[in-house]
Amino acid sequence: HVQLVESGGGSVQAGRSLRLSCVASGYTSGAYCMSWFRQAPGKGREGVASIDSAGLITYADSVKGRFTISRDNAKNTLYLEMNSLKPEDSAMYYCALQSVFGRPGRYCVTALTTTAAESFFENWGQGTQITVSP
Repeated sequence: HVQLVESGGGSVQAGRSLRLSCVASGYTSGAYCMSWFRQAPGKGREGVASIDSAGLITYADSVKGRFTISRDNAKNTLYLEMNSLKPEDSAMYYCALQSVFGRPGRYCVTALTTTAAESFFENWGQGTQITVSP
């Protein structure tokens, strides 16, 4: 049973930084895609950044140059370093994990831009709230 637990959310002023963490447990299925998504009230779930087990990293255009995704395999932890935060970054942030065994190539890249994120990932964390004030 895969479990994902996010932490690090909070309320900050625009221009400040935050780092999110997502600790994964129970995953034993080999190659994977891990991603950060966010969802603001009344909006769909939006891909933010992804990294696969081969190290391929993808970012949404809206966060390029400001956010950095990374992982620590020894700690089974995914991170999202968020700098120069803007009010429009305010949302609930979720991490997601999916085995890519038997799935199309560049799965992680495709999954980041989908409008049907829930169909690409079987495993989701509970979310952590980010609120950025002007």
